[in-house]
Amino acid sequence: MKNVKNKGLVYSTEVGKVCPKCGHPVKACRCSQGKTVIAIDGVVRVSRQSKGRKGAGVTLVTGLPLVEADLKKYAKQLKQKCGSGGTVKGGVIEIQGDHRSLLLDYLLSSGYKAKLAGG
Repeated sequence: MKNVKNKGLVYSTEVGKVCPKCGHPVKACRCSQGKTVIAIDGVVRVSRQSKGRKGAGVTLVTGLPLVEADLKKYAKQLKQKCGSGGTVKGGVIEIQGDHRSLLLDYLLSSGYKAKLAGG
């Protein structure tokens, strides 16, 4: 006989099926929803940073009003536009190299209110 751990409530006569991860009804499950949008002020900021990267600079794009999945898709478009690599960390898009002017023009043409940030 297998050792089965109790994973919690699966069905309730009061609310029906219950999500095993969060414990809420399946229709109001918080697990399946995308992560919430990070609190922003409506301005997309484009900056350059080399701190902690052994002198190699990256261009940072912060303040985009997108959920995590959409942010990754948009980061892919930005990387293709710059012809460079990059990643998404903590709601911030990092593009390898100094592409501030190119990204600023692209963001403005996409309809975002964008500006250069930093020195």
